[in-house]
Amino acid sequence: MRYRVTHVTTYLYGETVDLAAHLLHLTPRALPGQHVIAAALAVEPLPTRSASALDHFGNHATWLFLAEPHASFRVSLTAEVDAAFPPLLAAVTPPWEAVRDAATQGGIAALGAAEFAFGTAMAPADPAVGAYVGRSFPPGRPILEALLELNTRIRNDFTFRAGVTTLSTPVTQVLASRTGVCQDFAHLMIAGLRWLGLPARYVSGYIRTRPRPGEARRRGADQSHAWVGCWLGPAHGWIDLDPTNDLVVHDEHVVLGWGRDYADVSPVRGVILGGGRHGLTVSVDLDPLEDTP
Repeated sequence: MRYRVTHVTTYLYGETVDLAAHLLHLTPRALPGQHVIAAALAVEPLPTRSASALDHFGNHATWLFLAEPHASFRVSLTAEVDAAFPPLLAAVTPPWEAVRDAATQGGIAALGAAEFAFGTAMAPADPAVGAYVGRSFPPGRPILEALLELNTRIRNDFTFRAGVTTLSTPVTQVLASRTGVCQDFAHLMIAGLRWLGLPARYVSGYIRTRPRPGEARRRGADQSHAWVGCWLGPAHGWIDLDPTNDLVVHDEHVVLGWGRDYADVSPVRGVILGGGRHGLTVSVDLDPLEDTP
């Protein structure tokens, strides 16, 4: 599926900003299932200095420094991306304990996966969340079977509601209230998997804005979306699951990047001198350029 991506973030400051430094994770990532045809960033005002490189996780990162006083900051992404991640073919996957053990042992077999088994500030290996997640992981159960059930449980057990959580809301509070947004549900799922010793990563990107005929509008489509990458072991690699919408990621999503939690791949973050109170608006559209059966 080919998409046109448009993402505009605008800050309006109550007072002049004298200096600013920003880190952007807004360029879609080239992957075996994702071809980036074109991508461009536009920044207003023009930065004094800028640089781009791949970060530790292989994501595209852009650093900006603004040395001139400014009353607003606007960054926009326009891109065209072909997304068609391989369909789920693995009928049989190993018991989840075998995947946990492979991650624990490390080495070549777990290269690139083991570091995602450790808790972080936003997605800690939490026992309460682990108990909730663990109900899908009885002894000996194939890991993919367990993950698919967990993906469905989170979709059914939690209510998508914007404005009730913030970036600092802990996963234990999300578990207790059973409400939140895609970021919260991704962190919760990751935290529980890490409690079990399983590698899981936070994936940042977008979900299809306009659903196919007869389908409901996807939740989380109006801003950046978040979901979970889960390691199935060295033989099967990674699979991406969207607990907000109970989807296995195939052709409804575009990946920006991934990290241990939101803090690693925040689309726009920065430090400013001045500014006072400010307003923030974010507009995101992921529009299909062609419809395929």
